[in-house]
This record gives sequence, structure tokens and C-alpha cells, in this order.
Amino acid sequence: MSEEYIAGRNSVLEALKSGRAINKILVAKGGRQGSVREIVGLARERGLVVQEAEPARLDQLAEGTRHQGIVAMVAPVAYVEVEDLLAEARRRGEPPFLVLLDELEDPHNLGAILRTADAAGVHGVLIPKRRSCPLSAAVAKTSAGAVEYVPVARIGNVSRTIEDLKKEGLWVVGADMDGDKTYYEADLRGPLLVVVGSEGRGLGRLTKEVCDFLVRIPMRGSITSLNASVACSLLLYEVFRQRESGTK
Repeated sequence: MSEEYIAGRNSVLEALKSGRAINKILVAKGGRQGSVREIVGLARERGLVVQEAEPARLDQLAEGTRHQGIVAMVAPVAYVEVEDLLAEARRRGEPPFLVLLDELEDPHNLGAILRTADAAGVHGVLIPKRRSCPLSAAVAKTSAGAVEYVPVARIGNVSRTIEDLKKEGLWVVGADMDGDKTYYEADLRGPLLVVVGSEGRGLGRLTKEVCDFLVRIPMRGSITSLNASVACSLLLYEVFRQRESGTK
């Protein structure tokens, strides 16, 4: 696996705290103020190599991500298997709570969803191997470090994966404007897979057909759809609310 880069103070700090394998940390020359000093101190406690670099070098490595004067050279985040996500739910003694992103292509949306998933207690996120955004530096930055804590599984056939999870006892709810119920009218308390579609097309036809039910997000404005990460966040927090309160 090739080397990757994490850019930004918060993302690098969370990678350090989580025990992520870090090969080297690069700091902009003359830029060891504030939280960068804390990061450098923590890195040195762990015996990691810390080097100064020209800001232009950091710009190159960050590939457009705002690096705030610090970049970590790391091994890529390892994807896990779907079985690992179910095992994590069992470890916590909770009914499985998973998210499947159907052909989501925007790294900023994926990063934002991982951040919300971490906050809402999601056990893991599934992304297709084809026509989907992979984990990347941009995803890690947008996730504000959540990529270190929310396991991600890459899957092949979406419909087959959904059918397999149904056999494991999960109910499958898709977010779609054609949903019979609003998302807050549906019972989302049991073992659950939340399926969210791509930014432009939404859920694919075959994906809709294998969902147990579809829910919609009511809208009164002129815009006909929400950003994918916003729509997903609403659903995840409704699941969180119902699980905490024990009621619909």
C-alpha cells in the first residue's frame, strides 16, 4: 500500500491520539505555534520523526487541503470487512447501526458523513468499490479526525450486500423523495442499515427495490433536494434520538 498524507492540525492530532501508524510529521518552517507545538511534543513522546519543510512542499503534499502548517505521512487507513462492523456492534452490546453510501462521489460529503457517524454512534460505514469516493486526505480533513474512529468497509455488489445484511437481522431504510413516510415517522430503533444515495442521482433503482422501506425528508422551499451529507445527518440523528429515548 502506498503512503498517504493527513493534513491539518486537528486531523493530525486525532491520528496521533488514535495510535495510527505515522511515518513522519512535516511542519512548516517557523510554524511551531499554538496547537502545532502540542502536536510536535506528542509526536516526539512517541518517538516519531518530526521535520521542518517549506510551506510549498506542504501545499504539494496536501493536494488542495488546508494544511495549517502541518502534514503527517501515514500508511493508508485500512478498510475492514462487513463482518467487522457487525462484530463492533456486538462488542458494544448494541443493535447494529450501519450506513451504506450508494455511489457517493464527493470526498467532502463522505468526510462530513463520517464525522456525523462518529457523533451519532454508527458502528461502521459501507462504500462500494466502484463509482464511489475512497478514503483520502480530503476525506480525512473534512471528517475532523473521525476517519480514525469510524470503520469503513468496501463492498462489491450493493444489492447483494444489503440482502446479506437482511439475513443478519438488519432492517434496511433508504433515504428517498418517494418514501411513504417522513424520516421521523418511521421506527428506526432496531438493527438498522441506513442507505443514502449519490449527490445528483439519489438511490439507484435496484437499491430502492431491496430496501425494506423508504423515508423522505419533507421540504417546503424551492430547492428540491438536500446535500447528501445533510440528509444523512438528519437520518442518523433521528436514529440516535429514537434509540436514546426508546420511542418513535
